[in-house]
Amino acid sequence: MSVYRKFVYAGVVGTMVSPAVATAQSSDRPNIILIMTDQQRGDAMGCTSQGVVISPNLDALARDGYLFTSAYSSVPSSTPARAGLLTGCSPWVHGMLGYGDQAQRYEHEMPSMLKDLGYAAMAVGKMHYYPQNNTHNYDVVLFDESGRHTTPYFESDYRKWFYSRFFGENPDKTGITWNEHRGGEYRLPEEVHPTHWTADRAIEMIEGYRSGKPLYLKVSFARPHSPYDPPRRFVEMYTGRDIPVPAKGDWVPESWREQKRPEDDKNAYIGNFGDTYACNSRLHYYASITFIDEQIGRVIDALKRKGMYDNSLIIFLSDHGDMLGDHCLWRKTYPYEGSAAIPFIVKLPDSVECIVAKGSEIDAPVELRDVLPTCLDINGAEQPAGMDGFSVLELLQNSDPVWREYIDLEHARIYWHDNYWTALTDGRMKYIWLCTLGCEQLFDLQNDPEEEHNLADDPAYEQVLDRMRRAMVEHLEIRGPEWVEDGRLVVRKDRVIYGPNFPEPREKK
Repeated sequence: MSVYRKFVYAGVVGTMVSPAVATAQSSDRPNIILIMTDQQRGDAMGCTSQGVVISPNLDALARDGYLFTSAYSSVPSSTPARAGLLTGCSPWVHGMLGYGDQAQRYEHEMPSMLKDLGYAAMAVGKMHYYPQNNTHNYDVVLFDESGRHTTPYFESDYRKWFYSRFFGENPDKTGITWNEHRGGEYRLPEEVHPTHWTADRAIEMIEGYRSGKPLYLKVSFARPHSPYDPPRRFVEMYTGRDIPVPAKGDWVPESWREQKRPEDDKNAYIGNFGDTYACNSRLHYYASITFIDEQIGRVIDALKRKGMYDNSLIIFLSDHGDMLGDHCLWRKTYPYEGSAAIPFIVKLPDSVECIVAKGSEIDAPVELRDVLPTCLDINGAEQPAGMDGFSVLELLQNSDPVWREYIDLEHARIYWHDNYWTALTDGRMKYIWLCTLGCEQLFDLQNDPEEEHNLADDPAYEQVLDRMRRAMVEHLEIRGPEWVEDGRLVVRKDRVIYGPNFPEPREKK
């Protein structure tokens, strides 16, 4: 569907317009501003947490746009999730079914496709590409890769900036590494925190923009991914606020429930450390989001000062969530809501006409793969064959939209042997196939949003289970007899991280 012919984008109207503003808005195409976080749960905004999380700027963006309440990350860990965002494709199509290195190049990539449409493409923050200095054809990239060094001679732009100004100081002075589950206050001035740095560089890019081309800008924060290390003033905002305790499903194995000392395994992916400890981690996690929210407000203010906000498609999302102790699990890679559900807000240019009112909540299942098709659609560009994401404009402009029934989720084995699964959800029910165990889980997300009760053996849900099992069979049949045989799901022995559609050779792991 092409929507570009349905409306004309307006330029900036005003009595006094600076040359920089006029130049930046000379194109009739919308600016595209993609703002993303790393490891932010879908329920970790004010507008999705019943006010538990303080995020006034994201809440305002949702009121000025659309909040998608059934948004997911199909492969909920950083690199495969970001492959879907980059390519507009599902896991089987882009080829990453678990955590590993992305391909160096894909046939279709968001920066290149938007540049072909006349955009300038700029990015700042965490990219998590391979190799680490891969720009994927952005015109400018300023990297913050959380101190990781997986490519020879690589140092992120954030670290270079930090060391050039504070040589002899330690950017990791807080002492919490990036997979720890504890929280703590940032021990340096907040202006040198990577969250602040990312916003500062994004604002500089906006303020200094002089091109007559429309701008595609990706602003990618490395938090609230651990370390949960916000500055003190954000922690203090949560003093006296009720922090929800972790969910504990009746299906959780007894071995997981046994309470442990957090200091015995500071990087644990399974661990019941008690509600008090978990709530402290959550408080610092939420405070990190409030810190990010403040910085997003600064970026949005810069767009408004520049006269770019009204004519911008702004999309906010995260690559995946964080269990934060739910069901005694930490981090991501799981099919459960804390890990797989993400925030997803779309603010359209003012000139785009929709039949759905601004500020509405949309409950159709969406995913990271839908971002690139949306950006193409709003420019009237056709989606290439094989790109299987959907444009969300279909949901906003059509009274009877054509949309998927379920979004598919999966992750190849990681952390421990039986953490290998595929799942389907429509945002109301979720079906999970635990591949190595040959077991099923079924959750009623409307009545049990924390997934505390597995209904797979409940006679009242037998028909739902059967319908979703058959849908899973249909979804996996294309993969062959290692996944589905004689109409039945197959218990898997070998894990597949890189599927046959991955564009580069990879050794089987």
